[in-house]
Amino acid sequence: MNDGRVDGSGADGRPLDVAVVGLGFGADFVPLYADHPHVGRVGLVDSSPERLAAVGDRYGITDRYTRLDDVLADDRWDAVHILAPVAFHAEYSLAVLRAGKHCACAVPMATELDDLRAIVAAQRESGKNYMMMETSAYGREYLLAEEMYRAGELGALTLYRGYHIQNLDGYPDYWQGYPPMKYITHALSPLLALTGSTVADVTALGSARMSEERTAHFGNPFPTEVGLFRLRDSDVVADITMSFFQIARSYVEGFSVYGDQRSLEWSGVPDEPMRMFELLPLGPQGRGRSARETELEPPDFASRLPEALARYVRKYTLTPADGGPPVTKVAGHGGSHPYLVHEFVSSIVERRAPAIDAATSAAWTAPGICAHESALRDGERVPVPTF
Repeated sequence: MNDGRVDGSGADGRPLDVAVVGLGFGADFVPLYADHPHVGRVGLVDSSPERLAAVGDRYGITDRYTRLDDVLADDRWDAVHILAPVAFHAEYSLAVLRAGKHCACAVPMATELDDLRAIVAAQRESGKNYMMMETSAYGREYLLAEEMYRAGELGALTLYRGYHIQNLDGYPDYWQGYPPMKYITHALSPLLALTGSTVADVTALGSARMSEERTAHFGNPFPTEVGLFRLRDSDVVADITMSFFQIARSYVEGFSVYGDQRSLEWSGVPDEPMRMFELLPLGPQGRGRSARETELEPPDFASRLPEALARYVRKYTLTPADGGPPVTKVAGHGGSHPYLVHEFVSSIVERRAPAIDAATSAAWTAPGICAHESALRDGERVPVPTF
């Protein structure tokens, strides 16, 4: 772990002090911040004293809080990374920005359009950075697709398919009945990142009907939602399937991107190779063109990271600070976590907007909100606002 400070890391000549809020999923990000060469102090925030103690002892973190308000009132903290449940994302993001601190937040940015607008406005008023930490735009599968697309190897994009299927039975109550499309960013963002475009409008339908006991919290009647998304600055249509309930399928999350020269399909299974299809010349019979299929192992692109973070893109071993036995952990979401941390920290240090800034975050989140509205309106086309 990085116990010292690095001169000149922050905008005022000192390293950044970062607080991590929510230590369920958020615990995985603690060692990344602790090891980042431009981060000094790391703080922990969680409403559970037991979890706070366990994570703090494991990583040797002494700055611990049970209330976010205490971090916001303390001028020592430069930035906050929110990994609390979705229902708190908008409220906490607004509080962080209004307190004059940089804000990173797990997906989604928010679940209502008005909250997206409020966060974008708060970011502009504060002058601080906001970044939605979208894993799918930094996973090794996306990085490979991006490299090939930028090099012209895919040709012109012609179709995109994204999907996120995950059974949420047994998850906390605040997930039960959650509208699947309102968690769309993992499935849709790779296309928006590739093209630099945004969604103009969407037509979506709900598939099947939610069981009665699941509809109370959100009033959502659909366990599965399927949508077609039309882009503003591209002729590509995105075909997205989102499903969280009543489907006999193990967890899968991924995308396929098709071009007029080559295409990439990803099974959505971590560490499985991608399949590349290369269109072959028209055969002698002149009836259709076949494609050559090969498997591609996405590289880690770890050279893009500081040396201290490179090991976190694959399975890694941690030695707990409390003297416990070494723990081996799997790098989640295609090894994207260190890239996200590095981009957020670097954007602050370099005094620039992050790659997924507030306006981009809103543009990547809003289509799912509009898609759910379209499904509730039986497939009516719904325009997506700009930010």
